Amino acid sequence: MSTTARPPTPVSQEPEDEPQDVDGPEAAALLDEVVTALGGQRREGQVRMAAAVTDAIRSRRHLLVQAGTGTGKSMAYLVPAVAHAVHTDQRVVVTTATLALQAQVVERDLPRLAGAITPALHRAPTWELLKGRANYLCRNKLDGGFPSDEGALFDVVAPTGDGAGDAGRLGGEVVRLREWAATTRTGDRDDLDPGVSDRAWRQVSVSARECLGAQRCPVAAECFSEQVRARARQVDVVVTNHAMTAIDAMENSGLLLPEHDVLVVDEAHELADRVTAVATAELSAAVLHSASRRLRRSAGVVSEALDDASVALEAALEDAPPGRLDRWPDALADAVVAVRDAARQALTDLKDASEGAGKEEDPESRGARHLARAAVQEVFSVAERLAADVGRGAQDSFDVAWVSAGSGPASRAPSLHVAPLSVAGLLRERLFTERTVVATSATLTLGGSFDPVAGAFGLKGAKGSKGAEGSATAWTGLDVGSPFDYPRQGILYVARHLPPPGRAGAGEATLDELAALVEAAGGRTLGLFSSRRAAEEAAQALRERVGTPVLCQGEDRLPKLVRAFTQDPATSLFGTLSLWQGVDVPGDSCSLVVIDRIPFPRPDDPLMSARARAVDAAGGNGFLSVSVAHAAVRLAQGAGRLIRASGDKGVVAVLDSRLATARYGGFLRDSLPDFWATTDADTVLAALRRLSG
Repeated sequence: MSTTARPPTPVSQEPEDEPQDVDGPEAAALLDEVVTALGGQRREGQVRMAAAVTDAIRSRRHLLVQAGTGTGKSMAYLVPAVAHAVHTDQRVVVTTATLALQAQVVERDLPRLAGAITPALHRAPTWELLKGRANYLCRNKLDGGFPSDEGALFDVVAPTGDGAGDAGRLGGEVVRLREWAATTRTGDRDDLDPGVSDRAWRQVSVSARECLGAQRCPVAAECFSEQVRARARQVDVVVTNHAMTAIDAMENSGLLLPEHDVLVVDEAHELADRVTAVATAELSAAVLHSASRRLRRSAGVVSEALDDASVALEAALEDAPPGRLDRWPDALADAVVAVRDAARQALTDLKDASEGAGKEEDPESRGARHLARAAVQEVFSVAERLAADVGRGAQDSFDVAWVSAGSGPASRAPSLHVAPLSVAGLLRERLFTERTVVATSATLTLGGSFDPVAGAFGLKGAKGSKGAEGSATAWTGLDVGSPFDYPRQGILYVARHLPPPGRAGAGEATLDELAALVEAAGGRTLGLFSSRRAAEEAAQALRERVGTPVLCQGEDRLPKLVRAFTQDPATSLFGTLSLWQGVDVPGDSCSLVVIDRIPFPRPDDPLMSARARAVDAAGGNGFLSVSVAHAAVRLAQGAGRLIRASGDKGVVAVLDSRLATARYGGFLRDSLPDFWATTDADTVLAALRRLSG
């Protein structure tokens, strides 16, 4: 197993345009001022990244930059981006995948940056946090402009005693929301403390599809969401999330995000998946029943065709086998077409009813009719998309359709899903041709190359070609490394002697190996597992084998579990995906990260398997391009939980021998930090005992 460090060398596509100068101080000088003002130290990787971001903005060529944990990448992109916005009066948008990073940028990074950079820029930079409409109170709904989802929003009273039940708790939450609405300046759900249930929040909010819009809403001037959007059109930096960015790109309307010439994508390894999630839709009998009921109750329109199509869809889904729909069963195909046609007719009937109501219709009736239209329009859009898939062969479809069905008494009823086979074309056309994009992450290269992520963004093979609007699609890839000394701070241990993991779960040899590692580490273990079941079984087995506490995800709220793990070094924490991505525990509490198996996608995952088949059909290797690439990102994220500060030391232990023996193992190892690597268990156990002692 190689332990050779990879140099942070840029990989570029040749540009067609000469760099364009931007007035104002150079990024390096500005960054030095900011770092000095904040009491920090100069970091070479941060300086290189800031210079690369400056060059990308000036030359209008996209930048893919990998910056390891501890680089200070937020400041590295914010300093040049803010300077560009201030000196050119051109807005910059920063998009993140997680709420935690979004809050960090808005509440910590930008305020600190503004205080340090204002003298050099001769004015203070401005910014705004932009979220989806459903995150804000809806004044119109509060004023009775929409019917309540529960049917009695404004008749709800607070519970009068113990045992009031769910209805009483809901009533109490709604009363508190109404009281809060009278005092809040933002209407932002995140500013409500303590929070309320999703069910209660739905009583005072609307989705983007349900919103009447500024032109038709009677209280648009008081709308919290519109006020935020208005401020966003006036500031230098807008901070948002990948979902909002995806919706704005898909609708191509420019109504969500204000005009901007630079887009910074932090946590960029998540972008394609988040766009895919936004573009994924569902159709089920329950959705149809809800739309039909709202149509009847809120708008007075009865659609027997929609009710009949709902019954047909429910029956067809019960008979359809779960999984990807390479060939549509006739009954299911007919049901989808019937749903589409019935929804189209219902929209026509709604329009006729609305015209018949005239201008004398009261605001609540008008709002109710709008909600009914939104529900039916959603059904029509999804059914139309699925019907198009019915008419194509599996090899020619732009979408992937599948039937999902749970198992067990508490499972959901079967439903239809549809997702794009690829979002590369969408990203290239809607994001990468009208602005300069800086995409950054601690895990952006796979197998030491930017090509996989460039392909996911639609940039692979761009070679400086021009976009539709004349903007360059040329790109540069740059790995600025990490300030951490991974070969000295960490060990990558692969348990080569263990049998490859099977479907039956961890065997006794694997559990014994895990117990030996945890015991040698004295607890201090973050266990990352491929499934909830695997984590629970391992936690139970370890509690019988070791004398230190073992916590497991699902036993309590995750923040509480992480806090307990952090505060007691002897404690271990086992869990699944949210631990792979979202845990930051520097110090002695985490000196061992255990990964039970290579995190490949499930073989029966409809979307992943369809993408792999498409790569195979084009002459590539679908397993390597899709499954191994997916595993490489997750593996790098998991291994990245170990070293979070310059003083951290420890071991990443992978209990999957395939990482050492399989032909794709080298690609996966090259996607990880440059730990010192070994397959010798005794060496690792001795190192862990020294760390725990």
